Amino acid sequence: MGTRRPSSDSSPAGARLPQEPRGSGRRLRGAVAHYLGSAIVSGQIAPGARLTGEVANSEALNVSRSAYREAIQVLTAKGLVASKPKDGTRVLPRSNWNLLDPMVLAWAFTGEPDVGFVRDLFELRAVVEPALARMAAERRERTDLKAMESALADMRRYTLATEEGRAADRAFHIALLQAANNEVMMSLAASIGAAISWTTQFKQRARALPRDPIPDHVNVYEAIAAGDGEAAAQAMQTLVDLAHEDTRAAMDSSARA
Repeated sequence: MGTRRPSSDSSPAGARLPQEPRGSGRRLRGAVAHYLGSAIVSGQIAPGARLTGEVANSEALNVSRSAYREAIQVLTAKGLVASKPKDGTRVLPRSNWNLLDPMVLAWAFTGEPDVGFVRDLFELRAVVEPALARMAAERRERTDLKAMESALADMRRYTLATEEGRAADRAFHIALLQAANNEVMMSLAASIGAAISWTTQFKQRARALPRDPIPDHVNVYEAIAAGDGEAAAQAMQTLVDLAHEDTRAAMDSSARA
């Protein structure tokens, strides 16, 4: 993502996280991972950069060495960094990153996400979700329809401007995934849910949504309920395309601000 390039040794010196309260090791580890992960994904710490040593960084971040070490393990598991003897910890090329990991997606949207990355997310959704909607129309059970109905009711009640409404939006898409009754596809639930949530939240940071997307979801639901696979796929394609247009408009508005 286009940002300033750091030196070959990159350090978060000057940053300060809260002192570690008793019993909050996991929370503190997450805070350090979020800080470093966001810096890497945003490009503030570029691929190839070497993080300065464990002692220096733990002191700079005002955390214990164990909390810093555990945070690095989190980043390693997500493909962002690798540690080697005598070379330390370096940021890996972007091609190594698990870009669909929900936490990496969260880091990508901490600041201004890369335009190309957002486009890629919507291209993935455009490939996967219409096919899922088609399968859901052919395989859904009554319990699946009830789950989608409940999610739609909550979306109407809370609106997508609230976390409750966005949670309902995720629930709708996860219910659709379950209705498709494909175990391998279901493994995408967390990633697709996170992508939907973060793009929805991002596109209304600076302004209200330009239109109400709930009717688009209703169209998908009605086609699935009717067992019409072709109509369900078309309705989902329209939903994804319109969501992409809204997000592009939000990014253009943010760039002009």
